[in-house]
Amino acid sequence: MSIRIVPVEQLAERQAASLDITPLLLPQPATLYRQRAARLQQLAAGHVMADYLQLASRIAETQQQLVHSQPVLLPARADYFQQCAEHGLPPLGAMAWQRDGQWRQILQALCQQLSDAASPAVQQVLAQLQAAPAEQQEKAAQALLSGDLAAVDSGQAPFIWAALSVYFSQLASQLKIATVAEPGDARHLCPVCASAPVASIVHQGNEAGLRYLHCSLCESEWHLVRAKCSNCEATRDIGYWSLQDQHAAVRGESCGDCGSYLKILSLDKDQQAEAVADDLASLALDAALEEQGFARSGLNPLLFPG
Repeated sequence: MSIRIVPVEQLAERQAASLDITPLLLPQPATLYRQRAARLQQLAAGHVMADYLQLASRIAETQQQLVHSQPVLLPARADYFQQCAEHGLPPLGAMAWQRDGQWRQILQALCQQLSDAASPAVQQVLAQLQAAPAEQQEKAAQALLSGDLAAVDSGQAPFIWAALSVYFSQLASQLKIATVAEPGDARHLCPVCASAPVASIVHQGNEAGLRYLHCSLCESEWHLVRAKCSNCEATRDIGYWSLQDQHAAVRGESCGDCGSYLKILSLDKDQQAEAVADDLASLALDAALEEQGFARSGLNPLLFPG
């Protein structure tokens, strides 16, 4: 099953045959980064990675400030959005969406605000990013968005991605789109921006018991039924792993068919769990799953390989 973005006028006829499940939840950047920052601070207490989790919290808090001080408005590209809907393309996909220079202004502000309280090593990284020519910044951004993670320094990548996330999450939150679930391509990438998920979340409230994948870039969430691989959609050999017990709030969901895994968070077990924060704070679980021969299928925006 895929999630297809369709012209709004087609929604009624397509919904008639669909289940009463919201396929796509657009982000709420006005609040999500502050919630992430608070969760990271909470998880940092007594954690072996306390220093890095606190840095990650400062990044998220700065992102929250930039959402308010550097608002991004969705351009009026009616024909473009209509064509994306007609052809089932992600409207904010890196290969099609033409970024403007505002994301680089966000990057400059992010680096400036983080620099004052940063360690000397982090200050050096931030200074290098600020001094980099616009062409170099754009090249690094395009490499990250295209999945060529090795082309960008792993120390710089989280800050570039953080600026891109502030930019894309605000764009995504303003989309006027309709979505339907239908047979088709796998749901392993975000239907809004085509980025990988960071983790999946079993919701409460209006979506109680439903599992959504959380985008690592634009912060949208899209539905995927439970007990199905988020990478290849196989159901035959799904396993669940935890360093505590099978009732833990954060578990690894592995697939014996494709050899991948992704974290799954259950809000009914911990209402404060947050996709990026809890994934970052549970790297010991990643190590255990990799020892079992599984490879991570998702991406944490605050920790890049390298």
